[in-house]
Amino acid sequence: MKIKNKIILVFFFSIFTFSSCEKYLDIVPDGTQELRLLFNRKETAYNSLANCYSYLPQNDGAYASYVLLSDELAVPVPKEPNAIRVMKGQQTVSNPLMGYWSGFGAIGRGQGSLWEGIRSCNILIENIDLVVDMNQSEKNQWKAEVSFLKAYYHFLLLSNYGPIPIIDTNLPIDASDEEVRLDRETVDECFSYIVSTIDDAVANLPERVIGNNDLGRIDKVIAKAIKARVLLYSASPLFNGNSEFYSNFINKDGVHFFNQNFDESKWQFAAEAAKEAIDAAITQGVSMYYYTDTPPTFDANNFQFKFIRDQYNNRFAITEPWNSELVWGNSSPVTNGQFWQIQSPALMKDPNSSSVEAAWQWLSPTLRMAETYYTKNGLPIDEDKNFDYSNRYDIATIAFNQRFYAQFANRTAKLNLDREPRFYASLGFDRGINRTWGSIWNLKMRSGETHGRVANTNDFLETGYALKKLVHQDTEGDAYNKAISYPWPMIRLSELYLNYAEALNEANGPSAEAYESLNMIRQRAGIPTVQDAWSNTDNAITVNKHLSKEGLREIIQQERSIEMAFEAHRYYDVRRWKLATQYFTTPIKGWSVNEESEANYYQIREIGQRSFNSPRDYFQPISFTELSRNPNLIQNPGW
Repeated sequence: MKIKNKIILVFFFSIFTFSSCEKYLDIVPDGTQELRLLFNRKETAYNSLANCYSYLPQNDGAYASYVLLSDELAVPVPKEPNAIRVMKGQQTVSNPLMGYWSGFGAIGRGQGSLWEGIRSCNILIENIDLVVDMNQSEKNQWKAEVSFLKAYYHFLLLSNYGPIPIIDTNLPIDASDEEVRLDRETVDECFSYIVSTIDDAVANLPERVIGNNDLGRIDKVIAKAIKARVLLYSASPLFNGNSEFYSNFINKDGVHFFNQNFDESKWQFAAEAAKEAIDAAITQGVSMYYYTDTPPTFDANNFQFKFIRDQYNNRFAITEPWNSELVWGNSSPVTNGQFWQIQSPALMKDPNSSSVEAAWQWLSPTLRMAETYYTKNGLPIDEDKNFDYSNRYDIATIAFNQRFYAQFANRTAKLNLDREPRFYASLGFDRGINRTWGSIWNLKMRSGETHGRVANTNDFLETGYALKKLVHQDTEGDAYNKAISYPWPMIRLSELYLNYAEALNEANGPSAEAYESLNMIRQRAGIPTVQDAWSNTDNAITVNKHLSKEGLREIIQQERSIEMAFEAHRYYDVRRWKLATQYFTTPIKGWSVNEESEANYYQIREIGQRSFNSPRDYFQPISFTELSRNPNLIQNPGW
């Protein structure tokens, strides 16, 4: 489909100034002398380029992160970021709590409006040729970078708001009111524009950016990877033939914003794009991460055991800076030394430290996430014959062969035992083990114990589980500048394998290629292959579940929920699968962390409710302020 150029004038333009290694420049109105001076030399024009990147999501910021938009994490009420309040149903049209449309403030670093980000991209594209000390090839590369960013910002808006206006160029300052009052385009037109813009950008992007000073800048591998994600979303039930929710959502001409007929070919396009992205990444040296460093002294002797190595492989796949698996990392946030970094609320306090300045200890995985991880046999806990699912909350003594992840001869819930390595790499639990602050801790999480809730403090783990996954193992919490910074993973190779497996299965059903993609994830996870796990009659309850499209779909969805946990994917995945009422309407649960005795601690309690009004909450509201500025906009259904 040929996409029309869309143009807009932004009535006012203000950009958050961010504290980081870059100095982001507030772009002045179009056509002024200052703008011409900005694009006179490369050195000053670079500020415009950096500004375009500054609108990337701030998922490493505790109070601006979309990581907390889902059922994965809980926090004590006094600490609640707006994302938790959104999931509790407190979002309003008059004052949206979060949103890419208008942007939002947050403790530390907020999020700028992506429409302003798009306008900044258009300004650079329209003016970069004025720069006198750049060659045309370099100018074309910068244009390609921000063209990709413009497409990506449209995609984020589409993912959160559904049909949106398409803004390809900026209008002149003297444009009429009617010219600037744009209409929302159909979902298919939006996806087509995003994909075609990425395709056009690819031609002038470098194959792979590898220089230390430029890591995080857009290249062909990144562009193809994000294109694969875009097409995966386009093929998913929320956007593909969604007559169930949006049969009455039409524009002023009576055209449906959402296509009403399912198009299976979209899954094939998504599969082809994922395969192209995987091949491009591997060709440029991207590979699944495996820990190859010398282990710390406290684990040197234990590193002969595969289970220990598997935990290192999975934990450092996120926190090891610029590791082999990272396709795109957001390098603009500087997590090191910033009080608002997401590591701080996840990092546990060391009660023996004279200072715990950067260890807040209040970001806690939910019981549901603890139950989502597989058993050691690579099966869901309710699908493994050898896992005592019906008695999973009962207490058991930790055996000698479980000493690599729990404290031998102590007692903990059966739920915490005989699980896969990713469980232990990602979650801390009572009588478990945590490698943190450069040492190894024996966790005691009951009230009044070493790592349990201290009386009269709101810094505690609401569910009794600690979040290891987002904390670098060597980060120490006595001072903010001791945090080990790492780029936030915008996209990893493991996601591409999951995208490919999902698209292949939806297009053609189970196949050797789909299994192979999943097994790339499972091999690093340290669990049996899909085929071995699900065909094992001694372990699997639903033997050969992987042989049907429906069965493999459930397997892929759970694999994705585990592998991509706490990386700001679940909110989008659950919605695009149209499963939000299943997951986002039930109470958040955890252990009774205010109890001191073993028997009382291991009682399940409800921490709080999650609210999801379907279909209203599948997309966020456009604020009244924005609707008053542009009467041509149509509010999302239900708001």
